[in-house]
Amino acid sequence: MSHEGRLLVATPLIGDPNFEHSVVLLVHHDEDGAFGIVVNRPSETSVVECLPGWADVVSPPGVVFFGGPVNGESVIGLGRRAPEASPSAVAESFEPVVGEYGTVDLHGPPPLDAPALLGLRLFAGSAGWAPGQLEDEIADGAWWAVDARAGDLDTVDPSGLWARVLRRQVGEVAWFANCPVDPSQN
Repeated sequence: MSHEGRLLVATPLIGDPNFEHSVVLLVHHDEDGAFGIVVNRPSETSVVECLPGWADVVSPPGVVFFGGPVNGESVIGLGRRAPEASPSAVAESFEPVVGEYGTVDLHGPPPLDAPALLGLRLFAGSAGWAPGQLEDEIADGAWWAVDARAGDLDTVDPSGLWARVLRRQVGEVAWFANCPVDPSQN
């Protein structure tokens, strides 16, 4: 089963400090592996510092996010297409992922169709899994795979996304929304 376009929410069993309390958007997932970006870790680095040509297009808070521990030098754009914009209006620079959200080609200056984007976030690095690795991690209880909702990927409070996504789940999963990063503080 492909989880492409869904969110991976780290469980307390994750065992990797790169992913503690993280929420990952799976950009791609098939039999060859999986690729995603952590969407709830803003950095202190402003977009003006690394990609100044895109500074006027990005959404608040205007910083580069930590997208994951793989390929930290590469930057991935995640944009939200305006509902009234036809998919072909942003086809040259936009690859749909889930709903109105998709990756945006950052090579060169912002395209002329940038107004068709309601917002854009930039992510340095990514997360990746070899074939079968993600499925094993989900089966071992390291991740919860849940549906993304509008507003999750461009929330004004990215640091609180982990708890908010868990709170809306049913059953015991929702209980974990109150789990502190450091259980000794409980």
